Amino acid sequence: MTRKIHLALHPYGVGGPGQHGLWRDPSIAKNASIDIGYYIQQAQAAEHALFDALFIVDSQFIDPTYPAHYLNRLEPLTLLSAVATHTKHIGLVGTASSTYNSPFNLARRFGSLDHISGGRAGWNVVTSFDTGTSRNYGLDEHLDYTTRYGRALEAVRVIQGLWDSYEDDAFPADVERGVFLDPEKLHALNHVGEHFRVDGPLNLSRSPQGQPVIFQAGVSEEGRNFAAQVAEGIYAPAGPLDQARAYYEDIKRRTAAAGRDPEHIKIFIHAGPIVRATDDEARRRAREIFEEDNDFDRDLALLGRAFGAHDFSQYDLDAPFPDVAHLAERGGRTAAAKIIERARTEGLTLRQVVEASFGQKQSPFVGAPGTVADAIEHWFAAGTFDGLNLAFRNNEDLERFVDGVVPLLQKRGLFRTEYESGTLRGNLGLPVPVNRHTRERSLVDA
Repeated sequence: MTRKIHLALHPYGVGGPGQHGLWRDPSIAKNASIDIGYYIQQAQAAEHALFDALFIVDSQFIDPTYPAHYLNRLEPLTLLSAVATHTKHIGLVGTASSTYNSPFNLARRFGSLDHISGGRAGWNVVTSFDTGTSRNYGLDEHLDYTTRYGRALEAVRVIQGLWDSYEDDAFPADVERGVFLDPEKLHALNHVGEHFRVDGPLNLSRSPQGQPVIFQAGVSEEGRNFAAQVAEGIYAPAGPLDQARAYYEDIKRRTAAAGRDPEHIKIFIHAGPIVRATDDEARRRAREIFEEDNDFDRDLALLGRAFGAHDFSQYDLDAPFPDVAHLAERGGRTAAAKIIERARTEGLTLRQVVEASFGQKQSPFVGAPGTVADAIEHWFAAGTFDGLNLAFRNNEDLERFVDGVVPLLQKRGLFRTEYESGTLRGNLGLPVPVNRHTRERSLVDA
């Protein structure tokens, strides 16, 4: 097999969604989510294991019911800039909303991270689905799906244009001639669109990888079409194998239809491997983790995120699931639609919906090292992913995977034994984008 698996690490800090009890773990520092030392250690451990990237999620609205990690955490770009100075190879992917940021600021911030890291930056483009975020930015309500994705597509195009402000050889820095900049290699953008007006140019040259890598995580129709047009990496939900394969095939098909090479979009599915000496020990630990995190009231609150942070505690738990479909348009519409459809077809009460949504789901990547490696190989060969976005409960679980599973994947020729490149693009097997102005110039010259 010539294809290689890509691995990314998604640190939880003191506990994200589905990890409500993690902060109680004695091995977890109670300030982990705001301790840069924690993230540096995580990144260095992942880099030692030859992982492709460190992935940092984000949101900009909380209430007291949110998971512990969400309540008190560092801003992604600031965090990753610090990590960049303590690592050499691992990619650094940060989340930022296209809905609540201006393209020029995003272009400059991610471009700066790309330079600081030597070409290892990635931007996870989100449109945000917490409606409370809108009120933190002076808006009465969150934008609807169509507007959010239209704005996101235009934002990415503007940002990519700004990243091309300088051609690669724009700075001769010729002391003898007294020429620092070749002005013909500097280009204003002069963009006027539906959502943005941006003149440019950006006051930052291109990095060794040309442009940061664009990641995205949408599963709706709008999200999938957006990904097909601009994404180079996707963070996808796992689900059952058949669903994961269908999603993978759909994205690759849409990418080809958009005129792009399907190999230039890498799909990562979420995975939380639990590795122990035997399969029975691993399954027991999986059950223990579920019991440690199982909290009905927290799950009830978390259910509301898909419906624009709606408060479900106001309803009778044992009455039929309430009619809240109208709230989904400005929340997580795809997830909300699935919840509503299941409640309707199975006649579930609100309590049953919470229990069904947050009950223990058996991961395929639980067991002894060989069992987990077999499962990863099976899913990879079945065409469900290009990479795994891995979340571990603590450092010990990360070490068990690195020491027990990674060597088996390497032995089977499924994972690298050394980094192929010093850039994130190079390690993901993605091409360096040719500067648009250089390309136009070459066409004219031809």
